[in-house]
Amino acid sequence: MVKIRLTRKGSNKQPFYRIVAADSRAPRDGKFLEILGYYDPRKSPHTLEVKIDRVKTWIERGAKPTERVGKLLSKLM
Repeated sequence: MVKIRLTRKGSNKQPFYRIVAADSRAPRDGKFLEILGYYDPRKSPHTLEVKIDRVKTWIERGAKPTERVGKLLSKLM
């Protein structure tokens, strides 16, 4: 099953996150299928950039967003 989820990047105590499509069995920061956007919670206001058309394509193919990604996407859609 494919999940749309966050993967952590950045150094210690300075995280930012990529929104990726990944196999649900892959580790959090492991192999992914496609980068769909990014989220930076440390900036004020928070930075959220997503390729909406690609997210919709993955959802049509059966990918399920995680709870946190679902909340972030609901702000954009």
